[in-house]
Amino acid sequence: MVQNRFHDPVLAAEIVALLVKKPGIYVDGTLGGGGHSLAILRALVDAGFQEGSLLIGIDQDKAALREAGDKLKEYDALSVLVKGNFLDIKGIINKVCSGKGLEPKVAGILLDLGVSSFQIDTAERGFSYLREGPLDMRMDIDASLSAGDIVNSYDEKELARLFYRYGEEPRSRSIARAIVAYRQQHGSVGSTQALASIIRDNAHGGERVIKTLSRVFQALRIEVNAELDVLRGALDAAIDCLEVHGRMAVISYHSLEDRIVKKAFAEKARSDWGPKGVGLREPLAWGTVTPVTRKPLLASPQEIALNSRARSAKLRVIEKICQGGCSECQ
Repeated sequence: MVQNRFHDPVLAAEIVALLVKKPGIYVDGTLGGGGHSLAILRALVDAGFQEGSLLIGIDQDKAALREAGDKLKEYDALSVLVKGNFLDIKGIINKVCSGKGLEPKVAGILLDLGVSSFQIDTAERGFSYLREGPLDMRMDIDASLSAGDIVNSYDEKELARLFYRYGEEPRSRSIARAIVAYRQQHGSVGSTQALASIIRDNAHGGERVIKTLSRVFQALRIEVNAELDVLRGALDAAIDCLEVHGRMAVISYHSLEDRIVKKAFAEKARSDWGPKGVGLREPLAWGTVTPVTRKPLLASPQEIALNSRARSAKLRVIEKICQGGCSECQ
């Protein structure tokens, strides 16, 4: 098997230090090549936390599950790998724990968002504008909707809206117009390089071309995999799965993801004190989490030098707290 096909795990030391505090169930909701899971499992063993511990790894990519399975082989007794989407995290945890006779309360959850280097580097997956391949971009290759379906069936307004909403691309309208014109002339946009050529012809030179290509391809990938909608639902479900003092860590790579994570964590941490001017002795509803990281943690220059993917990474961590505002948690 080809080695190092998946990226090195980003912020792995920070994840372990902030997440692994006790024996228990740990969930890697974005398993990838298994790098973060391997670091968590090693930390559990090194701390003597094997008894009562289990790692559940979730990924919708069959290639990732195969790679991670090989990497984590020596920890088979401490891990279960599941094909699925982390939106279904609660059901997956319940099913795995039921099968093992465990209480489905989780000590730690990790979500490492975005696309893996392996997916980008595999031309036939269609994620990269640098490689010739089909317009695919499905993280789950069994899913029905592909980037080609979107590029070749959305009308001009839908494409423009998509590129602006999920790519924050200022030239979204002209690029959408050019794609529709290309379709009218050639029938369809057949490959990543055909789409990249259309984008290059409608972006001005230099660094702007690269940024525009990145934005449009990002927008298509998000749409194909419903990434932002999945993330919103998964954050709520994952927090519900945590036991008291359990922790959740999320690594995001672009502003759209990070805003969703930041907002969700802030809303879960906020207690409801009712309308202004009402002198309540305690809130109508207590916050359910507290921030562990007040600001997102960033990768060190040393890590970025070794792993360029870490450059845009932002890590946020929260901890589940007791209901009722006990002094230990507030």
